[in-house]
Amino acid sequence: MANEMIHLKVNGIPVEVPKGATLLDAAKAVNVEIPTLCYLKDINCIGACRVCVVEATGRRGLLAACVYPAEEGMEVFTNTPAVRKSRKTTIELLLSNHKKKCLSCERSEICELQRLSREYGCDEDRFGGEDDEQFEIDDTSAYVVRDNNKCINCLRCVAACKDVQGISVIGPIRRGFAKHIGSAFDKNLADVACVGCGQCIVACPVGALTEKDSVCP
Repeated sequence: MANEMIHLKVNGIPVEVPKGATLLDAAKAVNVEIPTLCYLKDINCIGACRVCVVEATGRRGLLAACVYPAEEGMEVFTNTPAVRKSRKTTIELLLSNHKKKCLSCERSEICELQRLSREYGCDEDRFGGEDDEQFEIDDTSAYVVRDNNKCINCLRCVAACKDVQGISVIGPIRRGFAKHIGSAFDKNLADVACVGCGQCIVACPVGALTEKDSVCP
């Protein structure tokens, strides 16, 4: 039996997607880009970062495109003033609690947060936040360096560890400004069953997880 198809419009462009597809899927089907930070296809689809929000006719508020299902007859708009304003505010809130030392960061120029900040003309100091050095850097592992001061709590590394590698040695700890990614009982990576696969590094959109450099200076 053929899949039931849903018909909608994205920025005025007609699109047909299978039932169960998200608004992000529909936009990709017609080559309309919607920015994301927490989203990893088939691995991390949680609608947490709210960067992918869009407008839709007849819906109250903005919708997280990575998790909201496409519906018959919907008209979706991905780049309205309200959408851009919301995305910019969200990015600036992330920056308020982010270690902003881009020039010395290994991810500089290939950082997803940095790219979006430039695209949306963000003010990195618009909102006050915690001190840049709230967390100690964990460099105890032979393979991975973790700097939670750069972490944006997107949970992509957690999903990669759990759903790709099946190891599950990291996860979110505490709440509010104290929330961070760590291991049970806040143990260092060297003291848990981390296998050093590097999937968390690949998944990280910023410089919170990097490969350890063993080359002597």
